[in-house]
Amino acid sequence: MVFAGCAAVVVNLSTGGTVTFPGVCVVWGLVVMVMIYSVGHISGAHFNPAVTIALATCGRFPWKQVPSYVLAQVLGSTMASLTLRVIFGGTREHFFGTTPAAGSSTLQAVALEFIISFFLMFVVSGVATDNRAIGELAGLAVGATVLLNVLFAGYLRAASFRVNYISAEFDRVIKQTVNAALAIVNVYVLIWS
Repeated sequence: MVFAGCAAVVVNLSTGGTVTFPGVCVVWGLVVMVMIYSVGHISGAHFNPAVTIALATCGRFPWKQVPSYVLAQVLGSTMASLTLRVIFGGTREHFFGTTPAAGSSTLQAVALEFIISFFLMFVVSGVATDNRAIGELAGLAVGATVLLNVLFAGYLRAASFRVNYISAEFDRVIKQTVNAALAIVNVYVLIWS
């Protein structure tokens, strides 16, 4: 997932914009959808530590498996980032890290990170925890949510949708996981209490 989405950004930057920003958004949404449909039945579609922690918080995933899932997710995303660095070279212009985009403030980036994490966890929780949800459409719903998140937040926040250095990847995963876990706990408490 990280490989395809970040590769779209690197190709777009290194070719003068041939992929385009909407193209990058579509790649992120499609790769999430494809991964959910192709291996979701094996792993439960836990591709992001935020999803794993949120589902464990809601009692839908055993806490004893959380560390191994999070470790695999962080290692997978780090290996994808490293692979892209090897393939495309270590040119700094293509690897932005987890800083807000030029012209946006840290507060905007944090607010958008929280909002889009909330949207994603809300949709994931809706399709993964409610027996009335149409499970066959889960990949489409989550993929479309990622696409929309990148589309409206991608310009202001460079964090999760660009290739990262190893330390930046760990930083992003930790921030996103904490934000999303807090968001899903708040949603769960608001809805069910």
